[in-house]
Amino acid sequence: MVFKFGLGGEQEPSLDDIHHQQGRRPSAVEAMEQKSKRKSVSDKLVTGASQITTRQSIIPVSLVTLLFFLWGFAYGLLDVLNSRFQVALNITQGQSSGLQGAYFGAYFIGPLTYSGWFVRRFGYRYTFMLGLSIYCVGALMFWPSAVKRSFGGFCGSMFIVGSGLSTLETSANPYIAVCGPPKWSEFRLELSQSFQAVGSVVAPVLASQVIFVHIGADGKSLESVQWVYLGIAAFVALLAVVFYFAPIPEITDADMADQAEMTTASTGYEDKPLSKQHTLFWGVAAQFSYVGAQVAIAGYFINYYVQARPDLPTITAQHQGANYYAIAQGLFAIGRFSAAGLMYFTKPRWILLLYQTLIMVFIILAIAVDSGHGTKANWGGLSMLMLVLFFESCVFPTIFTLSLRGLGRHTKRGASFLVSSVCGGAVIPAILGNVADKTGTRIAMVVPLSFFIIAWSFPIYLNLFKGKELDAYRESHVGTSEGAIDPDSRVASISFESSKSPFGAQTIESKV
Repeated sequence: MVFKFGLGGEQEPSLDDIHHQQGRRPSAVEAMEQKSKRKSVSDKLVTGASQITTRQSIIPVSLVTLLFFLWGFAYGLLDVLNSRFQVALNITQGQSSGLQGAYFGAYFIGPLTYSGWFVRRFGYRYTFMLGLSIYCVGALMFWPSAVKRSFGGFCGSMFIVGSGLSTLETSANPYIAVCGPPKWSEFRLELSQSFQAVGSVVAPVLASQVIFVHIGADGKSLESVQWVYLGIAAFVALLAVVFYFAPIPEITDADMADQAEMTTASTGYEDKPLSKQHTLFWGVAAQFSYVGAQVAIAGYFINYYVQARPDLPTITAQHQGANYYAIAQGLFAIGRFSAAGLMYFTKPRWILLLYQTLIMVFIILAIAVDSGHGTKANWGGLSMLMLVLFFESCVFPTIFTLSLRGLGRHTKRGASFLVSSVCGGAVIPAILGNVADKTGTRIAMVVPLSFFIIAWSFPIYLNLFKGKELDAYRESHVGTSEGAIDPDSRVASISFESSKSPFGAQTIESKV
């Protein structure tokens, strides 16, 4: 079998493919019944999943949300391991960024190659299982890496873990975004990713209070790392089996194109080649910059704390720093839930602009404020940095869903590009780490600040030029009840013309 990657490869359905199937579109009930058959579904097949209602989506969305918690837990451990290895393996801040480089470097490779192709070829269910299997292998590799005390081995293991998690994200993020009524797309992904943030809170708490308690007097023992990742591997393997039997209805690119033609014409939807989806690629650039900056701040938060507490020994400051990082991640989780609540009532594009603007304010203050004057605790700078994490909360899922708007039959491929942009986490922390070795962590925060500015341009663009189209999705009736479509959509207009035919064509209700 031969296949291409990136923009080529497994082709999306054509509009003719979709139009030929709209004469007898399966219902959402039929799509839900297909979930138990556990067969891969052609991406060119309209399954009826374009009309899944909120009630029908609750179980599959809840199951996939478990994967977000798992991803958050792994990410939370990564940031603690970053500072732990600096002590245990005698490496610098710049060298420790190799963990982030390995983990997020996998995000550049996977979504644009094997995982992006796999989700289009075999569907969401088997992509979830593939990602969990790769993750399991990576977690198992931590055992020999710890025995050999090999930082290169840890980086290799983390690359495999990142490969598995990037595969999960290639399928999980778009699945949550499209499984249910389009008007609640941002709300669904924001709420699901809130549980990812909860996982990010739990991981550093366990690391500080349980995992890294017995590390020896010199702080160099890695035995706890071995057992933690062995436990993760066992849990992930079990979860892969669960997803084989899970009620996961497939949603194809043909379904997304069909849904676009059932949605109000006010969205300005136009079937264009992927290369001309300019909003998508602006979103990819924004996501690359934002994720890189977020990962840089998270990865060096404990280093910031250590330098902000010159009154404490390094090992004590690291322990306390892990606790304060857990508090900061708690603020991150609260921020996600708060943003999800706001999105239920108001426009996601407004919330994205507000939160990103406040990120800019507080990161500048975290750089400028030194309330300890180099001799006492810098609580002022620390509090500003913790508030940055609160307002970072909603950015990734909101950029993701707003960038997918209107992609139709290009949805899965567009999602692959958005997930691959997470590789910014491999680049920007390395820059920050090397700058921090020379200037100190607080001043080095100008590195994520510069990338936050790039990401900030995206909500400004959306609010100035795309507001009308994005707001139209909030008014759509598709998926709000069984068989609902928007009266000014293409499907509704064609159905109306058919109903006037002397040959007795189907009505809207019987067609959908």
